[in-house]
Amino acid sequence: MSLVVTSVELETERTVPPKRRARPGGLAPVLPALVLVLVFFVLPVAALLTRSFTEPVVGLQNYVELLGGTTYLKIFFNTFFVAAVVTVISLVVGFPVAWALAIMPRRAANIVFAIVLLSMWTNLLARTYAWMVLLQRTGVINKTLMALGLVDAPLAMVNNLVGVTIGMTYIMLPFIVIPLYGVIRKIDPMILQAAALCGANRRQAFVGVLLPLALPGMASGALMVFVMSLGYFVTPALLGGTANMMLAELIAQFVQSLVNWGMGGAAALALLVVTLSLYALQLRLFGAAGRERN
Repeated sequence: MSLVVTSVELETERTVPPKRRARPGGLAPVLPALVLVLVFFVLPVAALLTRSFTEPVVGLQNYVELLGGTTYLKIFFNTFFVAAVVTVISLVVGFPVAWALAIMPRRAANIVFAIVLLSMWTNLLARTYAWMVLLQRTGVINKTLMALGLVDAPLAMVNNLVGVTIGMTYIMLPFIVIPLYGVIRKIDPMILQAAALCGANRRQAFVGVLLPLALPGMASGALMVFVMSLGYFVTPALLGGTANMMLAELIAQFVQSLVNWGMGGAAALALLVVTLSLYALQLRLFGAAGRERN
């Protein structure tokens, strides 16, 4: 009888699942991170933006002055123009690099990918000063162009938007190569082979098959590059100079030199609104497309 009871108890222990440990639910696990974000990010930004409506007096006079003056509008134009040009050039240059990484042998791809990452890890200030040396009138680039007979006199590539565009394109390139590489690598090569079997030539397969499949990576990389270019400070300040000021330099000048927190907050809010609007547009366009594919 005891053997029968023992066997029944053992069988019951096998069939009854062990009790799971109670896990904390809700926001408890992420509460410390939320507190840090609130204290060190949300509150300072909110305080700065609030001062744009309250200093020197309560009202919208800072925004009227910011958006109504031709000087400030020129700075907005410089910012958006350079950001757009940098984004387009980064896409044109970054797509072939990402495609080459995706089709290379694994060992060669790892080496090239390590070079791309190394350019990101190098100090930003050192890279910008290196471009100042390369782009100046007596730099390597001008000397090479003159030695090849392509130009008769040194080109002005520093203290203008040309130098800013070159330096920022070099810095932003990895931020578009990496997401593009991740998307292109997931594309099945059999899809391109199927397009070729159906009579598509290389151009048709590229435009009709590869580009649509890589579009989400292009969009995310382009948005990242454009938004980062809007708020970049070091490279435009060193390569562009005061005559070609961009929005991040204007905000720094308002806060540090002029101690005009109201105008600085107004310029920061304008930049924040543009950034959030672009992000919302990307979610609306490509998020809906992704849900339709799923």
